[in-house]
Amino acid sequence: MIHIDIITVLPEMVEDALNHSIMRRAKDHGIAQINVVNLRDYTLDRHNTTDDTPVGGGGGMLMMVQPIADALEALQSEEE
Repeated sequence: MIHIDIITVLPEMVEDALNHSIMRRAKDHGIAQINVVNLRDYTLDRHNTTDDTPVGGGGGMLMMVQPIADALEALQSEEE
């Protein structure tokens, strides 16, 4: 069985997409186990902030390292 962890800020949208077509068949037949992780569960502020401003200014946003690192650490500890 293939195990896939997906870390996202939009878990409902990802779960909805996984419940259709070939991904649903893979889950139903026990070929793939897919775990959708809400990145906002690993934030530290009351607003569940996951993005940060770029260093030096400019357009666009960056993902904060802290929630990603904490989510990855939690997933690794689950595997052990």
